[in-house]
Parts: sequence; C-alpha cells; structure tokens
Amino acid sequence: MSDVIRLLPDSVANQIAAGEVIQRPASVVKELVENAVDAGATEINIYIKDAGRTLIQVIDNGKGMSETDARLAFERHATSKITSADDLFSLSTMGFRGEALPSICAISQVEIKTQRAEDKMGTRILISGSKVEQQERMLCSKGCNIMVKNIFYNVPARRKFLKSDTVELSNIMREFERLALVNYGIRMTIDTGAKTYDLRPATFKQRIADIWKNNLNMQLVPIDIDISFAKIVGFLSKPEFARRRNPLQYLIVNGRNMRHPGFHKAIMSAYEGLIATDTQPCYFIRFEVDPRSIDVNIHPTKNEIKFENENEIWKVLNLQVKMTLGRNAATPQIDFTSEPMPFDPARSGDFVKAPTINVDTTYNPFKATAVPTVQSGGSRGGGRGISEAYRPTKIDRNWDTLYQTYLNAAKDEATDAADKQPDNLIIEKEVKQDALMDDSMVAPLSIQLFDKFLVTPSHEGMMIIDQYRAHVKILYEQYIRKISVGQQASQRLMFPEVLTLDATQQLVLEDIEDELSRMGFLIEYDEENRWNILGVPSMVDKINPVDIILQTIDVMRDGTHDEVDHSLAKQVALIMAKSAAIKGGQVLNSGEMEHLIAELFSLPDPMYTPSGKPIYKVISEDKIRALFV
Repeated sequence: MSDVIRLLPDSVANQIAAGEVIQRPASVVKELVENAVDAGATEINIYIKDAGRTLIQVIDNGKGMSETDARLAFERHATSKITSADDLFSLSTMGFRGEALPSICAISQVEIKTQRAEDKMGTRILISGSKVEQQERMLCSKGCNIMVKNIFYNVPARRKFLKSDTVELSNIMREFERLALVNYGIRMTIDTGAKTYDLRPATFKQRIADIWKNNLNMQLVPIDIDISFAKIVGFLSKPEFARRRNPLQYLIVNGRNMRHPGFHKAIMSAYEGLIATDTQPCYFIRFEVDPRSIDVNIHPTKNEIKFENENEIWKVLNLQVKMTLGRNAATPQIDFTSEPMPFDPARSGDFVKAPTINVDTTYNPFKATAVPTVQSGGSRGGGRGISEAYRPTKIDRNWDTLYQTYLNAAKDEATDAADKQPDNLIIEKEVKQDALMDDSMVAPLSIQLFDKFLVTPSHEGMMIIDQYRAHVKILYEQYIRKISVGQQASQRLMFPEVLTLDATQQLVLEDIEDELSRMGFLIEYDEENRWNILGVPSMVDKINPVDIILQTIDVMRDGTHDEVDHSLAKQVALIMAKSAAIKGGQVLNSGEMEHLIAELFSLPDPMYTPSGKPIYKVISEDKIRALFV
C-alpha cells in the first residue's frame, strides 16, 4: 500500500491560512496598515473601491523594500519582524508570523511597488493566486504602494458570502477608526468613493475628537496610572454621558488594539451605582507594559492578549477608575464646606408675636343651614332665582329612616330598569342570581404566571404562552400590513429628535435614507453634521424614534439581519414591535390576557416569532396526569 501523507503545495497552504487571517476586506486593510506602521511610515493613504471587492490600495512613506525583500515578503513564514524564537516573548511590532501577505495574494490579485530611500530604482511585482506573474525594476516613490484587486476571485464560495457593500464598508471604517486611534501620531487618510477622511497627527485626545466629532472633549475625564509593571493612561466618560447603544470602548496595549473581558469588567464595576443598568460608559485606555510580560500569539487576529500580572492590573485599574470619577466630581458628593444660610435673629427688646389660628367654634356639619336667595338679575318676566332652582332639603335626623329610604329608592330604580329590558336579559339575570354568582366571581380562563407567562387550558392540555413574544408577533404582523400598503403617512414631531452618528453609522443611514422616508421617517441632515428626525410613521406610538433608527443602522451595518430577511421594512417592523411590546414583569388583567390570546390565535402562524422562536408550549394531559401517579 502506497503512502498517503504528503506535503501540501504552498498555494493550498496559503489559502488555508487565508481562512483564518483574511475573513473580509476589512482584514486586508488591517494587515496592510499594520505593515506600514511597522515600516516606520508617517503618512498612510487608503483607497477603497466597491467596499473592497474591486480594489484595496494602501500607500505609505515607510522604509520600503529591496528587490529581494519584495520577492521574499510573499513567501510563507517570511518576515523581518523576528529573527529567533526568543523574539516571540518580546514583540514590539504588529506582525510577526509572516502569514498576512501570502494569505492575501492567495485569494486575490496583488500588485506592489516599493523602493527604499537609498536605492535609485524600485521594484514592481504582480502576483495572482500565489503565482508570480511579473517582476520588474522601475522608478517608484519612497515607501510602498500595494494594491489588492478582486478579493476572493478564485474562491467563489467565500466571495458569495460577503455581506452587502454597506456592511463591508462599515467594517472597513470601524477597522480604520481602530487603527487611526492607536496610531494617533501618524497622518492617515481614507477614500471610499463616497466619503473621504483626513486625520492629521495629533494628541490622543484630539485624535478621539477628530474621529468621532461628537463633542467628546466635554464628556471625558483623564485617567493616569504609573506603577512598576504597567503605565495606564487614557480617558473615561462621565456617568451622565453613558450610552444605551454603541458605546465607544477601546483598550490598547503597546500600540495594539485588544479585547479583554476582565479589564472591561473592572471598568464597569467601578461605574456601578452611577449609571443605569442598561447603559455603558465610553472609555479609551492605553496600556504600556513590558513586552515580555504579555503574549499576543493566542488568537489568529492577535486581538486577545494574555497578561502576566493580570490580577494586579485588574485591581489597580478598578481602583483608579473609581478615584478618577470621584476626583473629577463625577460621583455624587455631600458638600460639608458650603456657607450656611443667612439667619437674622430677633434683636433684644423686640417683641415677636405668635401667629394666631381662627377657629369657628359654632360650626356643625350636620346642621342644616339656609342658603341665601339670589335673584337672577338677567331674567325677564320674573323668572325663578338660583335658590329656587337648587334648594337643599332639610336633613332628616332619623338615620335608620334615611338609610331605608335610600334602599327603597335604589330598589325602585332597579325595577324600572328591569321593566325596560327584553325578557331574555331578565331571564339571564335571574339565572345568575339563582346561582349566587356575579361577573366578578367568574373564574378567568387564563392566569398570569411570574408576570411573564400566560397559562390557559386547551383541548390538548395546558398551554403556556410567553406574553412578550406573543405581543411582538401581533405588533409585527400589524406593522407589516400597514407598511405593505405603500407610502406611509408621516406624523411631524413637535420637537425634532437629534441623531449623533459616527462615520460608519452615517454611511449606513445615507444608504437606507430613501427607504426610511417611504416608511414615514422624515430625516434631515443639517449644517452641523447632525441628523434630525422631523417626523415618524403615524403607526409609531410611544416608541423612541432615535432608538428605532439606531437599532436599524446597527442591524444593517453589522449584517445581523438574517433573523427575518434582508428586507429593511421587515427589519424596521420587527424592531418597532420589540420596542412597543409588553415586557416581562408587566401585570395584565383578565380582559387583557384574553384579548392578547385572541389576537395571537387570529394570526395565520401563531406558533413562532418572526425570528423563529417558539411563542407557546403545550403540556399534554398525559404529562399532567403522570405528575400525580
């Protein structure tokens, strides 16, 4: 039997590696920009065409490469970042594995032009699918100019599963924001065709303001920690500026973006009691530690980092955040140094008169009093006065007789009303009286369990209904029917709602603005880089339009709209239904429960929510009987 194990060709190995390294066009931007940073560039320009599908071009003024280096750079595991295994424990560069460039050229067509400052001629190399098609010497500008064309052209399945241009472009913009925030001393520009951003070298705080332009300067307070094993600097948002959606939260370690759930929890626990439970603060924190005390090679994206002194940093970070908030008057305080209120005591010899209380000792509420007669001065012909039209009767002192008179009057009134009703109603009333039971004593068909579920009998057994999911389903179907009619009427707001968006959110809103307008949302862009909501659909009631728009933008941006389908109308209908539906914990009376159940089972498909989650479950009679065996 022949041997079956063989070495994979480099092209195949590179495509396998590309599955981990290059997930989407934003991954290409990240790898190329980080290479430019490692090359010592002070200016990086990025050009995007068709959300990265057609072209991703990165131009830098870094060191450049020689002809030999340019050719070797695209070989697997070829790198200039490390020379030995010991360098892995003290990394000071963004890249080190030598997999980015080979992975990129394995799934795209790459053209690179590079030249060093000391060379008279540069190098141009054209690679397609890991195969070098052309290499020549030519005059180039200092640095590197790399173009990645037709990403995933040779992997149709990967290209097919790319999201829409809006989603992919928003991913690129978010990656650009992270890279620009980290490298605030480098001039970085990006041209997407529709938008152009030019960020000049600035301080860390100024770079934050340049990227998001949301008046963050007034919302942030500085944090500065300098201990033996770490230096922590950055900015925190004041508690009153905590956000319900899209908080800006960034952790940076030695110039590298990082996700760290532990440090995030340390910051969040310091805000406990200062912000609402459904809000989160913004923070921008940079860590400077010894490269030998961290490990960045635990995840393919290099965004997860392991710290040697993780517990100590956690405690210091948590304590310092609390101290920073208190030092900047971000926490409520009691001021014991305030000046007392002025008080002018009585001077000696002055007589202070006590206030008097006048009480009518002759007042008797049970005593009948005569009402003065007031003649109507405007009536003609000697019409009656007000006293004749309304004159109180004398109160009877015999309380038993008075009560009996009231009972007799009520009985006579009930008899007269019964005489006017049809015979069938009288019979029904007599039957209820014979049964000694009124409407309030009738047991309801449904009960509420834990203020979240409705329990009602069915022909199959006992049915348990999730009241929130049921109401979401009902409202969703109502909104869809109204939206499908066509152009929706818009209701003008008395006071416009202001939308504050970042760059990626603006791109998405510009793409869906026309369709939102057809659904009844009136949105206008003003001169101050703000979006104003002037009107909402007439069917929107007691729903915050800002939350609806922001949730819609997030869904379309992140590409998480597979719950329903790619229809924007259905997404908006689902978001509005979730916002308006009754929440768990809301108490319902018997009438509301019966109405909710009736509305649910009048729908064509009452079993599942629009996202495919079950609305109710039925416990069969056999299972119930088995409990009592």
